Amino acid sequence: MTVKSILWTYSGDPNKGSDLAHAIRVAKHHDAYLTGVIRYGLTFVHRQLSAQLPSSVIDQLKSSEKKQIAEIAERFRRIVDEAGIGERAEFVDLDSSRDGPLTDFSRAFDVTITGNHPLSYNEDHFTTPPNVLALRSGRPVLIVPQGFEADGVASRALVAWDGKRAATRALVAAMPFLEAKGHITLLTVGDKPLNTGRLIQTLERHGVPVEAVSVAPRASIAETILQESQASDARLIVMGAYEHSKFAQDLTGGVTTTLLAQTQVPVLIAH
Repeated sequence: MTVKSILWTYSGDPNKGSDLAHAIRVAKHHDAYLTGVIRYGLTFVHRQLSAQLPSSVIDQLKSSEKKQIAEIAERFRRIVDEAGIGERAEFVDLDSSRDGPLTDFSRAFDVTITGNHPLSYNEDHFTTPPNVLALRSGRPVLIVPQGFEADGVASRALVAWDGKRAATRALVAAMPFLEAKGHITLLTVGDKPLNTGRLIQTLERHGVPVEAVSVAPRASIAETILQESQASDARLIVMGAYEHSKFAQDLTGGVTTTLLAQTQVPVLIAH
C-alpha cells in the first residue's frame, strides 16, 4: 500500500509553511505527485456587504484576490522546485464549473494534506476546515500543525481505536503511513472493542509492530489521546472524525475539533 497522488490545500498565511513542507516530505518518501490548490469562496466583505458595495469596489476586491492567489501559487512552485520535485508537482487554479468545490476535487486524490491555522477575516474564503473536508470528501485528510518538523520516517504513531466505522476508515486510510512507522500504539479510551486481538494480528501481518493500550478517560477523550500520544512519543495520530452528527459536533466542539486545536504532531482523520 502506498500514496501516489497528494493534494495540498492552502490553509492560511503563506508564511506558515509546515503543512507544505510535510506534504513535500510525504511526496518524496512515496515517490508521489503533489498538487497544490486554493479554495475559492465569497470574501467576508462580499458575504456581509455585497448589496451595499458599488461594482467598482467589488472589481477592486476581485483583482486583489487574484493577485493574492497568484502569489500563493508562485510560492508553491518555487518551494517544490527548490525541493527537487517540480517535475512531479503542479498548482491548480480551481474552477468550480470544471472541478466542482474543493471537497469534490479532493476525492480524486489519495490523501489531502493541509494545516489548521487561525484565519484572518480576509482569508477564511480561501480555506475549508480540515474536519469538514474529511466529512464531505470521503477521503483522508492529514492535518499538520504549525512548527512541526518530521524527524525521520521510522517513528511512532498512535491510533485512537474505538472499534467504530470512522476509526476503521481512518485506520485503513492511514496504512501507507503506518507501514513506514517503527511502532504503533493502538489506544482505546475505556474498554477494548470486540475483535481488537484480530485487528492486531492483521496489522502485524502487514509488518506493523503494534501495542494495544486501554486507559480510563482523564479530563476528556481528546486530552487523554493527546497525553497518551506525548507519553508514547508518537509523531502521528490517527483517528476517525464525526462519529456523531456534525450539528452535535458544532455545538459541543467534539473530540476531533478539540484535538486539532491542541495537537503538536500531524493528525490523520477520515470519516
